[in-house]
Amino acid sequence: MNLTWDIARACGLVAWGLATASVVWGLAISTRLSKKRPWPAWFLDMHRFLGGLAVVFTVVHVGAVLLDSYTHFSLAAVLVPFAATWHPAAVAWGIVAFYVLLAVEVTSLLKQRIGRTWWRRTHYLSFALFAFATVHAVMAGTDTRSGLVLAALAAFSIPVFALAGMRLGGPPVQARAPRTAAETPAKRRAMEPRPDLPREAALE
Repeated sequence: MNLTWDIARACGLVAWGLATASVVWGLAISTRLSKKRPWPAWFLDMHRFLGGLAVVFTVVHVGAVLLDSYTHFSLAAVLVPFAATWHPAAVAWGIVAFYVLLAVEVTSLLKQRIGRTWWRRTHYLSFALFAFATVHAVMAGTDTRSGLVLAALAAFSIPVFALAGMRLGGPPVQARAPRTAAETPAKRRAMEPRPDLPREAALE
């Protein structure tokens, strides 16, 4: 039994599951499956929590790989694409997925500073994150040789494709234009003629 290799395998699968759940949760919010508005605070917090937890398990996954005596990974091998001698292409997909995950999570934390436009553009990389991580899991993961694991990966992937289709294929959400001073309730009331005054006096 190789403990570090088992930890690396388990944390890798859990990290993929958490990242996928975070993508599904975010898509469920953005596609407006429910007409209830506004969303509860815990709903958005859960999306952030899943993404943050995915980072934690990914870091543990990489750390266990570095400590493992079977694959003999160096620090460069887990940080630089194609630097690994063990399945370099498969590992490269995972490295790129890790960087994309960090970009999405860091920009989410800095949303107030970088602005909503750049945050939204970076957040679209979540689709690439799911794709890269899935390819890495299938190509590099020894557990994916099991039909049960492959079936689980496919089952978890279905909501991503379904919600992504709804999100990308649906009509864009129209932003509400800011109200001018003339559109405010107080201004409208002031412009309306008073019923107890003649029309000419009300317009003066």
